[in-house]
Amino acid sequence: MIKITNLSKTFNTYKVVEALKNINLTVEDGDIYGIIGRSGAGKSTMLRCIALLEMPTSGTIEVDGQDISALSGKELIDLRKRVGIIFQGYNLLMQRNVLQNVCFPLELSGMDKAAREQKAMELLQIVGLEDKAKAYPIQLSGGQKQRVAIARALANDPEMLLCDEPTSALDSFTTKSILKLLKEINEKLNVSIVIITHEIGVVKALCNKVAVINEGTFVEQGLVLDVMEHPQSDVTKLLLGMTEGEVE
Repeated sequence: MIKITNLSKTFNTYKVVEALKNINLTVEDGDIYGIIGRSGAGKSTMLRCIALLEMPTSGTIEVDGQDISALSGKELIDLRKRVGIIFQGYNLLMQRNVLQNVCFPLELSGMDKAAREQKAMELLQIVGLEDKAKAYPIQLSGGQKQRVAIARALANDPEMLLCDEPTSALDSFTTKSILKLLKEINEKLNVSIVIITHEIGVVKALCNKVAVINEGTFVEQGLVLDVMEHPQSDVTKLLLGMTEGEVE
């Protein structure tokens, strides 16, 4: 579904920073693909490039064989409807209640009020928050806010979810419930997922494939079981919690 070839991203402010260097990645239909690395490794930049919130400096990003970096106007808008994004900080509209937050992308799409409210209630039922439809974000727990964000990301029936550290601010119990929900969405709605994380437990619990990123480059990638049981790079071994002696 998504094929990334030789993707690079350079920022040139007061100095040149190579955030991504020749990234190659294929995400197939049904995958839950984890991208893991330490802070500053380039994870979030990569996700923003896939969503075209950042334009790649070079390389291609193909969705179903179409180079999306060449899109503009209506074609780009239509493409973005196929990709839902779950941000680390929830990004909910504080002045709107839960139902209105989930309705927001449908409102932007021009759907009439009755239809979008019906759709939003169906999505809230999927994430287990139909009883919170009239509540405001300030009245919700962190896990509930994340569920609202997930429902909103599903509003336009995307084929893929891009998740930026969706559990980093949650306790372990809530993290498990959010990962279970994402797994159910993947299986029941046939939505592929790319998840950015620094938590090895998230990859083990949720993903079928993983890529380890360090200093803007993939140092290892493959099936989760293979990478976790037979890590090849020092970075992967450190993420797995091996001691320096084991790494050496």
